[in-house]
Amino acid sequence: MSEIPTHSAITQFPIIDDQLVIGGKSVTEHLEQGLSTPCYLYDAAVIANTIRTLRKHLPEDIKLHYALKANPHAQLVQFMAQHVDGFDIASQGELQLALKTNINPQDISFAGPGKRDEELLAAIEAGIRINVESLGELNRIASLAEDHQPPRLSIRINPDFDLKGSGMAMGGSAKPFGIDKEQLDDVFRTAHEHKLVIDGLHIYAGSQCLDAQAIIDAQKASLDLALELIDTFNLCLSEINLGGGFGIPYFPGEKPLDISKLGAALSEVIDDFAALQPNVDIVIELGRYLVGEAGVYLTRIIDTKTSRGDAFWICDGGMHHHLAASGNLGQIIRKNYPVVNPLHVNLGKRTQVTITGPLCTPLDILAAKHTIGEAQVGDVIAVMQSGAYGASASPKDFLSHPHAAEVFIDERDA
Repeated sequence: MSEIPTHSAITQFPIIDDQLVIGGKSVTEHLEQGLSTPCYLYDAAVIANTIRTLRKHLPEDIKLHYALKANPHAQLVQFMAQHVDGFDIASQGELQLALKTNINPQDISFAGPGKRDEELLAAIEAGIRINVESLGELNRIASLAEDHQPPRLSIRINPDFDLKGSGMAMGGSAKPFGIDKEQLDDVFRTAHEHKLVIDGLHIYAGSQCLDAQAIIDAQKASLDLALELIDTFNLCLSEINLGGGFGIPYFPGEKPLDISKLGAALSEVIDDFAALQPNVDIVIELGRYLVGEAGVYLTRIIDTKTSRGDAFWICDGGMHHHLAASGNLGQIIRKNYPVVNPLHVNLGKRTQVTITGPLCTPLDILAAKHTIGEAQVGDVIAVMQSGAYGASASPKDFLSHPHAAEVFIDERDA
């Protein structure tokens, strides 16, 4: 008889006397000191440790960028600016957040399809790098830049391969992202006609991958493609952005990414590339991997009931705050995030229960038939792995319930 898959162990936070400790305090202590639910807690120490571990294993010359789309909380963004080499943004709102930090505008890149003219103009004026996603966008940039400083441009390429095992493929087929490899003749000819300098490439094959070998293969394929394009179009590049794709374990049976294996292989790949192109910066752009495990969503049980033999805990927070945990942000088959009773994480009596939010929709599920430490009305439950694509990726105004608070905890400020 095969074992039932379980969630990956919680290792990023201390568990003391079976209680979850976040930012140096147990959840009980946070609540006693006035923390109200629903809320997100983000632990700066966890983020810093993730970055230290990553830098230990990745090649020293890699430029590490943070993708604000994962979590644009203002205090978190300011903290990230002290620990990474640059930012990737995907809107004018994120651009304004990024420009309020100490990150040099030259180390900010702007990706995403459908950039409005005012966004492109703001990027040109700020001197940040624009990842061009289409021939039409390139023509608009040329027109907007006529009376401004020359824009800093990379071409985002939709390669003819994808990232195997990724949660979301960003290349390899028809996509709104990037420019098909087969269309690059027109793109580089147009850039030449407009006297625009293309000195960067952005090749992003997929996201949320836990298979180190698949990421290694995609990175090698990306750099091989870059060498091919350098030769074909006589490019003089200053930067290649390999995207990210590094995943974190969310669901039962998933294991953490082997960052040691990934870093060792990437070192070899980059050494081979640098021997041919020694003056090109290699950028790894990560969002979820840097902040996802550092966040916890807390919500309080306001009612319990049994319906036709199944137990339910109904909470004051749900999918309107945490759409991803509800399964409604891209899951094909719904699976549970790691959800724990923060006062009885591993020990004590267990129970099987479906945990829902307060919304009048059957989609509002935080955990279905999930085994967890026993709790009662008034107790708090914790949704782990909630630091990325949480509050900002959720329909917070649905049914006009109160918004979830977001609390950034940096023990250095205590």
